[in-house]
Amino acid sequence: MSNTGLFAAYRRIVERKALAEGEEGFTLIELLIVIVVLGILAAVVVFALGGITGKSAVAACQADGNTIETALAAFSAQNPTVTPTEALLTGNTDGGPYIQSWPSNAPHYYYSLDGTGKLQIATTTGGTPIAYAGPDSCAGVS
Repeated sequence: MSNTGLFAAYRRIVERKALAEGEEGFTLIELLIVIVVLGILAAVVVFALGGITGKSAVAACQADGNTIETALAAFSAQNPTVTPTEALLTGNTDGGPYIQSWPSNAPHYYYSLDGTGKLQIATTTGGTPIAYAGPDSCAGVS
């Protein structure tokens, strides 16, 4: 390699170094601050969204309970002497169906009618009923 070639190579190295020194980047402290801020924001979002599933289960339970109670009221208005049952509410007899289908039982609660035709909602713990009441009992659903 001639002196001209070495000189050109040296010149390129010096030019690259000069460009690199002129460029500014983020310091380690700045990067750490950004990471900490993002971590705090992520924690806030996780805790803010944590109760949404419980609230949605309660809302679904109450909506299903209110739907059944509306069907019971319609059935009782047309058939005041007949005790309503699930089959009578969903069937095509006695002016029905008053409800298209019985709400599917979620893992947190299920619906039934007692012997007098009153709606009972059982909240469950591990599949075992713990309380029977109307739609207000949905507050125990989680």
